[in-house]
Amino acid sequence: MKVYSIDGITPVIDPTAFVHPTAVLIGDVIVGPGCYVGPGACLRGDFGRLELKQGANLQDTCVMHGFPGTDTVVEEDGHIGHGAVLHGCVIGKNALVGMNSVIMDGATIGESSIVAAMSFVKAKMEVPARTLVAGSPARIIKELTDKEIDWKSAGTRQYQDLTLRCMNTMQETEALTAVEADRPRLEVGIEGAIPKYKS
Repeated sequence: MKVYSIDGITPVIDPTAFVHPTAVLIGDVIVGPGCYVGPGACLRGDFGRLELKQGANLQDTCVMHGFPGTDTVVEEDGHIGHGAVLHGCVIGKNALVGMNSVIMDGATIGESSIVAAMSFVKAKMEVPARTLVAGSPARIIKELTDKEIDWKSAGTRQYQDLTLRCMNTMQETEALTAVEADRPRLEVGIEGAIPKYKS
């Protein structure tokens, strides 16, 4: 991975976290225990502090940044989908930010809430706990059921398992030139972690 200090402040990565080699971390970045940071993610802690707390994941090509003097935080078990942008906001414990969503400065996403894919959460919006928001600009859609929150939690556990899989088995290699005759399939399964359209 590319890790840069700036103004004498160096990123911190817990030894139990996995940060993909193509991710970029700059300055005041803190990656907590059991976190997953995906390929191409950019955590630019050159103005404000960026923090991923225990068990959080920040997937491929996500961006974290903030204005000077601000904190951008993903609380415990937070789940940030592919391509999302977090800028000076707080993502609550066990919350999910869907793919390609943008969460703006001063916004707070409540515990166990879900921001639907491709949503735009305006600056200073406060999303209550256990709430689904969607749209551009995002608006409250409904209160989440226990079943929906369990579905989210199962997906996050899948990424926590991926952290361990990456640390234990991922290695840079050369591509094969042909498909093997008995090519195996990945044996991955976390109960309850299925696409929403199949549930």
